Parts: sequence; structure tokens; C-alpha cells
Amino acid sequence: MSAAFHLGDIAVEVVFKDIKNIHLSVYPPDGQVRIAAPSRLDLDTLRVFAVSRLAWIKQQQRRLREQARETPREFLDRESHSLWGTRYLLKVIEEEATPTVVLDPGTLVLRVRPGTSEEKRKAIMAGWYRRQLKEAATGLITRWEAILGVQVGRVFIQRMKTRWGSCNPDSGAIRLNAELAKKPVQCLEYIVAHELAHLLERHHNERFKTLLDGHLPQWAQYRALLNGLPLAHEAWGSRPRAARRAPGPRPPR
Repeated sequence: MSAAFHLGDIAVEVVFKDIKNIHLSVYPPDGQVRIAAPSRLDLDTLRVFAVSRLAWIKQQQRRLREQARETPREFLDRESHSLWGTRYLLKVIEEEATPTVVLDPGTLVLRVRPGTSEEKRKAIMAGWYRRQLKEAATGLITRWEAILGVQVGRVFIQRMKTRWGSCNPDSGAIRLNAELAKKPVQCLEYIVAHELAHLLERHHNERFKTLLDGHLPQWAQYRALLNGLPLAHEAWGSRPRAARRAPGPRPPR
């Protein structure tokens, strides 16, 4: 069941579910607000909850609207593409051979068969970026496993629209945003350290910050660098799949 209410000019969508806690989300690109709530709560209770988080909602909306995004890429000659924070010009060569991507000084060389579509070129480049990230992340994960004394389960490299990484402390699995291959390598190290620290502490509390302070004193600097860089261009659909989320308190019994 769903419902809605307004906080001034802010529309809030409510979805009732069989869950225990209230979850408040602000979705890109324009800051749509959504609450997932236990089925037994009423709208008046949820309105009071949303009012208590109004400053946070406005802050997240402002960040989403101001965050820079790259222009769309068409995978043509002399387009600018990044690897580990360095810009390269793309050189496209059409020939009857297996598609490849090769890094030359100042240039990314994309070899494709004649007539290869933009979508196929994009897929070839995306696969290459995933491999670069997987290779770099593997070494960093091994290093940070030793530093923190933890064991990572599976590692997933995937497109993530609003998160740089995630961790499942129960399974030990971590997920890394494929776009990290385009950012400075310090940013990847910060995300790896951040996600592996969640294997010791689930929450972003003082213990979590102490872990990062003790083992990666520059983490806040790296985070600021990463969050200040443009995100990839996305063609947003009618319902985004990820959000900036603030978990709510347990509802009254």
C-alpha cells in the first residue's frame, strides 16, 4: 500500500511494508523523497518523523542537484576518457580482429570491428574498466585484509549510480562501483579500507571512524577528493534504483 503527503513544497511518497524500521530515502537526480514504513504506522506519525529529518532531506536534495556529472560519451575519436584520475584521448581503430582496449602514452586505443555500434563500444570499454578495477582492487584488498585482520568473501564490480561501494558483514562480500577505475587510486584505497572496516564495525559510529583514523589517517581527504569529482552521466529512468538513505528509529510499539 502506498500514500503521500507534503512538507511545504516537498512531496513525500510513502510505501508501507512488512518491516520493523522506518527508512527515509532521497533519490537522484532531483531529490525525490520516499519513506518505507512498517504497515502498522499511520501518516501522522510518519509526517512527524519526516519533519524531524527535514534539514537532512534538504541537505541531500541540494547535494544531488549540485553534484557535477560528466557529459555523455559516444566512444568516438578524440573523446576524453579517464583512468586512475588521468585523462586520455580515445583513438578508435576499425579492423577485422578481436575487439581490444590498449593504453598508450596519452591515448586509449579502442579496436573494434567495422560498423560496431555505440552501445557495443560502450560495453567493450566498460568490460575493460572492470578488469582494471578488479586487478587494482585485488592487491588493495589483500593488503587491507592483513592490516585489519579480516577476510573478504566475494568481490563484485558493478555499476552503482549513487554509491562507491558496499559491504555485507554477514557474508563478507563487498561491491565496488566500476567508475572507481576512472578516479585517482587513493580514492579506491579509501573505499576498500572503508568497506573492509565494516567487517569489524557495521555502523558509521565512533569506533568505525577510529578504525579509519588509526590505519588510514588521510581517509577524510580521500573521501573529499572522491566526492568532489564528477559522476558518470546516467540516463535516469522513472524510478531510480539507489538512494541516499537515512535509517529511521525503531517505531513505537
